[in-house]
Amino acid sequence: MDQDELKKLQVHKSVDARGTACPGPLLAAKKAMGEINPGEVLEILSSDQGTKRDVPKWAQKKGHEYLGTVEESGYFTIYMKKR
Repeated sequence: MDQDELKKLQVHKSVDARGTACPGPLLAAKKAMGEINPGEVLEILSSDQGTKRDVPKWAQKKGHEYLGTVEESGYFTIYMKKR
């Protein structure tokens, strides 16, 4: 998906982990993923560079679908779909 498509997704849960360092954003993503239903979309806002690598790897390992990352000014947003 390109960045415009990602921004138009229907998000079912959003986690704002900006300003926290790893493993904070990953732990928040794990908790939030447990609160949504299969097929629903989670977005994670983070300013920690390690999150861009860690969260998609975790999602793949757990069988969820990594949809993409949108770079913003000073932070980024990761989109995942629960499987």
